[in-house]
Amino acid sequence: MTTTNFPLLERVNDPADLRQLSRAELKTLADELRAFVLESVSRTGGHLSSNLGTVELTIALHKVFDTPEDRLVWDVGHQSYPHKILTGRRERMDSLRQLGGISGFPMRSESPYDTFGTAHSSTSISAALGMALAARQKGENRHCIAVIGDGAMTAGMAFEALNNAGVADCNLLVILNDNDMSISPPVGALNRYLAQLMSGRFYAKARDVGKNVLKNVPPLLELAKRIEQQAKGMVVPATLFENFGFNYIGPIDGHDLDSLIPTLENIKELKGPQFLHVVTKKGQGYKLAEADPVAYHGPGKFDPRIGLVKPATPPRQTFTQVFGQWLCDMAEKDPRLVAVTPAMREGSGMVEFHRRFPGRYHDVGIAEQHAVTCAAGMACEGLKPVVAIYSTFLQRGYDQLIHDVALQNLPVVFALDRAGIVGADGATHCGAFDIAFVRCIPNMAMACPADERECRQLLTTAFEQSHPVAVRYPRGAGVGVQPLAELTGLPFGKGELRREGARIAILAFGTLLYPALEAAERLNATVVNMRWAKPLDTELLLQIVRGHEALVTVEEGVVMGGAGSAVAEALAAVGITKPLLQLGLPDAFVEHGDPARLLALQGLDAGGIETAVRRRFEALLDGGKGLRAVAARA
Repeated sequence: MTTTNFPLLERVNDPADLRQLSRAELKTLADELRAFVLESVSRTGGHLSSNLGTVELTIALHKVFDTPEDRLVWDVGHQSYPHKILTGRRERMDSLRQLGGISGFPMRSESPYDTFGTAHSSTSISAALGMALAARQKGENRHCIAVIGDGAMTAGMAFEALNNAGVADCNLLVILNDNDMSISPPVGALNRYLAQLMSGRFYAKARDVGKNVLKNVPPLLELAKRIEQQAKGMVVPATLFENFGFNYIGPIDGHDLDSLIPTLENIKELKGPQFLHVVTKKGQGYKLAEADPVAYHGPGKFDPRIGLVKPATPPRQTFTQVFGQWLCDMAEKDPRLVAVTPAMREGSGMVEFHRRFPGRYHDVGIAEQHAVTCAAGMACEGLKPVVAIYSTFLQRGYDQLIHDVALQNLPVVFALDRAGIVGADGATHCGAFDIAFVRCIPNMAMACPADERECRQLLTTAFEQSHPVAVRYPRGAGVGVQPLAELTGLPFGKGELRREGARIAILAFGTLLYPALEAAERLNATVVNMRWAKPLDTELLLQIVRGHEALVTVEEGVVMGGAGSAVAEALAAVGITKPLLQLGLPDAFVEHGDPARLLALQGLDAGGIETAVRRRFEALLDGGKGLRAVAARA
């Protein structure tokens, strides 16, 4: 990407260059950096609002601290683009979230400045505390800083870390990037003054001396504490973080370098756990994103001069939209339905449900463990909870899935969005493991719809059960099969024969049914739409086995422990030995990139399935002639 319009930014190839700049130059750098982020994301797509909001904070942190020797951990990491640009990756921003390009999140293998890989929220305080404890044990003098958003602070893990950090006696700075509130202009200057005063060595020393002098006179010590808290109370929120054992500082304006830099410089000289409350604005500096930060949270490519424009031709309905419509329709039919989400209303397609059924909508914040157990409590009282959660986020509530839902056999439906390959968000968000980790749990069932119509039908089937059921579906649109208007389910635990062929049968789980059908046309293979990874339709499976010489399983999930493994286990249980080829995701993390391209690289498109089958079973097909023909066409 060209930087001809960013003369100062072009001079900054790492934070050492930044530290040579004056305060006035840093303000110019902030303007250029913000413009570069906007231009860059508009060309590649990615997270925008959050990154526009962290420009000054990023500059101040790299100015004051000696990164990467001082450890800087970005929570979630979707606000780390300015950090990436300032740490030597400016010229690679045109490859952001693309195959072979840089990640949209911090990644240790990408840069020494990415000290901890983050993409799931609320891990930063724990990680930074671990680094601080390691530095203390090794006798190394370094600062460890966690930058966490106000949304991520809703997770229990963040408070577990705060609880530990407050008594760990090590140097840790937690920065709360609060972008959901604003500083009133009349008190802005006072905030800046008091924040710098409270972070200064004189204030800290005076406070410690005062406590030592008064510790033997408890009434006076308590009076001094009250006076101190009242002084802070004029401009700061409740003293929750002080009670965790942190020295609380702020709130300060996160877009004011004249406030940020002196405050951070003062904090740098302090010992023990420090908590800095910084207030920023999502979309800062780009009016369209400031007005609608949700729409500009993760946009695709767009013209920044115009902003986001609705496509002239409406796109195909996504699985997420199918779920959202089903949720509303089923809520109309059954008053017991309640919906639970861990802070993913928009991503999970629940905006309309929230509007129409506000009393039955429960956003519990970024708290997946709590979401699962809260739904279990609802189910105990006769409600029918539907937990809308990304496949990769259900991993965070796995103990609750087993202990609180499955063990008690409660009728909770788990709508697992983003199952399988997700594309640009990469390995951290890839829903690769859900079939494997769900099907091994007693009382659980797992449905794998092949298209939009089946998604609606299998959600209905799941809701009708008296035990927990997960329904997995991918990000984006399917093949375009229009869902039925009525709420009719499909037979529980039953698949269907979709194509009759000879010798080889392909058992497809989920949306890979359609590339399997395409491959089968060239292979003259039978295709079965299995629909359920658990319970497996063993009756249909044994029927297919009897009429074929070899089996192939296809799934958009890991092979190890997945649906193909379920087929192998079922055959072994009845003593049947039959050649079996299991196709799916490998025992490796799949990087970011275009989803179709990633599937092709894993051999899960029609051509890849055909090639794999011919390579494994060429003797059954045509003596290898077909395989050579496929290679010639490629």
